[in-house]
Order: sequence, then structure tokens, then C-alpha cells
Amino acid sequence: MAGKESEYDGALDSDSVSDQSFKLEDHSTHPSTTVNAAAGGLEITCFSELVDDATCYFQIIRFPKQIYAWIGCNSTKFGDLYAAASTRPSNTVGVTSILGGSSDNTGSGIARRLVLKTGLNIILACSIPKNSPMLEANAEKKLMEKLISLGYTQPR
Repeated sequence: MAGKESEYDGALDSDSVSDQSFKLEDHSTHPSTTVNAAAGGLEITCFSELVDDATCYFQIIRFPKQIYAWIGCNSTKFGDLYAAASTRPSNTVGVTSILGGSSDNTGSGIARRLVLKTGLNIILACSIPKNSPMLEANAEKKLMEKLISLGYTQPR
């Protein structure tokens, strides 16, 4: 998918929001925006960070029992989409690729570790270059720092 646009790439550029009342909050630790939807229990957080000389963009949508996260590096392309969840009875994590990618790509490992750290189901869209393991690790670290600051991780 590198270099070509898919029909999903424009999904994150949409400025339209329907039928919800939103409240903007200022978080001074990161240049981010958090939007709360009163009725559905949604919380949307968007921020960007400079990671290993690349600008990474993050979006986190907190649903009642799951988290959607998007990571884009040097672009706002949607990237590959993964779903991850705990399995029973062994409490391991299963990950599947929904759009693009395969189970051994960059985003699948991040999605697996997010499930382990949050205890929630994860939907992750990721457009991190595949040949940048340090960028992947540092982008995941920034995402986890934000999830911890928002209180989305489970206590140890």
C-alpha cells in the first residue's frame, strides 16, 4: 500500500461529526485535543509528536469496552488496520489484519501489546514504515504514555 491511496485514506481527514454534543478540553502536557461525547461515553484524543526525526500523528477513540487508535508517520494515510483481543481460557492475545498488511507487520505487534497493557479490545490503524523498528518502538512508547496519562491502562 506504500505510495498508493486507498479509499480509506481520506477517512481521518473528515471534519464532519454527526448528532453528538462535544466538549473540548486542553491538555497542556502534549499539544493535543480531547473531545468527549456525552451520550455515548466516547472520548476522542488527537495529538502529534516528533519521534526519531519523523512527525507522528496519533488519534485515540475510547469506546466503553475497546480502544481505536491510529498512528501515522510523516503522513495522514490510514495504513493497515488490525483488530486484537484477549482469548479465553488461556488469556493470550489474538490479532488479525482487517485491511492490508499481514499478521507479521508493524501494527500487529503494537496491537497485541496494547491489549496486554490495557486489558481492552484494540482496533489499530498504522502507517509506520516497515523498515523502521526504532520508529515503531518509539511511536508505540508515545502512544502508551498517552494511554497511561488518560487512565486507559489496567493496574498491575
